[in-house]
Amino acid sequence: MISKSCLIHHPDTADSAIKALYIGVKAQYQNGNLTLRYEVQGNIDKLLIPGIQPPSEADGLWQHTCFEAFIAVVEEAPYREFNFSPSGQWAAYSFGDYRVQKKWQASPAPAIHFARSNHQLVLTAVISETNLPYNPHNQPYRLGLTAVLETNAGEHSYWALFHPSGKPDFHHRNGFTLSLKLT
Repeated sequence: MISKSCLIHHPDTADSAIKALYIGVKAQYQNGNLTLRYEVQGNIDKLLIPGIQPPSEADGLWQHTCFEAFIAVVEEAPYREFNFSPSGQWAAYSFGDYRVQKKWQASPAPAIHFARSNHQLVLTAVISETNLPYNPHNQPYRLGLTAVLETNAGEHSYWALFHPSGKPDFHHRNGFTLSLKLT
């Protein structure tokens, strides 16, 4: 199954050049993997893009330009969070409920591919089905796909499929709006 959508900037975003960016997202399940593709188009020269690093797990990626996925089984509290940096670094977290983190280690590590051209950034991340939340009844998943964009001036903008009211909160379940059924 393939699901496509686009991310919208948080209403507090002030920079008109950043607000003019387009971020398309695609989620596809195939051959035991969930592939997420984030595509940023527009004046990307204003963005601060982390330099390439050896692929590794790292905390704090959300403090710079990164792409994220929040994944839950429909009607269930537990969820997983994945952060993907253009640097090639990644992070994965498990939560039993809203912001209640549980000990967990992703295995195998997500695969990340990043490409940049004059007016486009594309980050593709592949997550093994073994890293998705436990789903014994094969219920649909709900995804919250998001991005944090850092400008060269050090300002941040927050992008999501949907922003619940208030400050940016990617963990809020109302932001998990993309349905995906693994078949």
